[in-house]
Amino acid sequence: MPLDPSKASVDTVHDTLLVDLALQGGGSHGAFTWGVLDRLLEEPWLRIDGISGTSAGAMNAVVLADGYAAGGPEGARTALELFWRRVSHAARFSPIRRSPLDILLGRWTLDNSPFFVAFDMAARLFSPYDLNPRGANPLREILAECVDFERVAKSSIRLFVTATNVRTGRGRVFRNAEMTPDVLLASACLPTLFQAIEIDGEAYWDGGYSGNPTITPLVRECKSQDTLLIAVNPVEREGTPRSAREILDRLNEVSFNATLLKELRMIALLRQVVDAGTGEGALWAGMRIHLISSTAIDKLGASSKFNAEWDFLTMLRDEGRRSAETFLTAHGSDVGKRSTLDLDRLLDEV
Repeated sequence: MPLDPSKASVDTVHDTLLVDLALQGGGSHGAFTWGVLDRLLEEPWLRIDGISGTSAGAMNAVVLADGYAAGGPEGARTALELFWRRVSHAARFSPIRRSPLDILLGRWTLDNSPFFVAFDMAARLFSPYDLNPRGANPLREILAECVDFERVAKSSIRLFVTATNVRTGRGRVFRNAEMTPDVLLASACLPTLFQAIEIDGEAYWDGGYSGNPTITPLVRECKSQDTLLIAVNPVEREGTPRSAREILDRLNEVSFNATLLKELRMIALLRQVVDAGTGEGALWAGMRIHLISSTAIDKLGASSKFNAEWDFLTMLRDEGRRSAETFLTAHGSDVGKRSTLDLDRLLDEV
């Protein structure tokens, strides 16, 4: 199928390959994405065209773009590490910590933490308007300190951050010039934990409900035809959840993956029905999708997404670097040529 020349991936001037990044949200598991990005930024042949991110993925995206604008790839790597250090530093006095037994056994779960259990139960009985009437969120200060939003507005990397409009239930995608701490907090606003974030007179919740992350703007507004999807939410899990917490956690995973899977199925379907042309259908059909994920991250319990201990974050970072290295070794030569994610399998499941 002929490709639209405006979507060519190879930048012949710089002899680099343009790629887009799609970054999922997942609380502190976003440190895995940090590790993947840290490794990808070491590759001189990769140049980032656009990034779509939700929740923690959105924060990684904006921090990277800011650091890149200030100091290139090394500036981006430094900015990401600084951000995650600040996240860990802010949580050092939090009572929501691992139990002594979990620390002794080397487990990262918070399931046995008395404070986490109490916090989890309270969130099911009371709204954040009851428990946190002032709407305090330590991430607001961290973002204001770590990110120059005026610089982000002028960044060469296109940014697309998704938040869910509470009134309409539809996603809104925010771009570089619209980025503020409130936009990022809206994209990460779990409605059982935080008050809705108001932007332009509308209330917003976590973008994961409407796009985790959203692929559409990468197709329509970026030149690259290669999208690297960095996943922290497993699509599949073995066994049937039995406990109330396991059921709720799996429900959240399914709902947060639903919109993304729908977009990926559309790409797979268009590949089968679009033969030629340069219209939008051909753009979708011509996208090459690559997945970077980790079975080790998939095995972590949902409660660990609230664990911000530095040792945990650096473990996730190191796993992210290993996963990126594995991908580059196995499929680095495929980027720019073919998809390495089997999208046709998604159609078999419909």
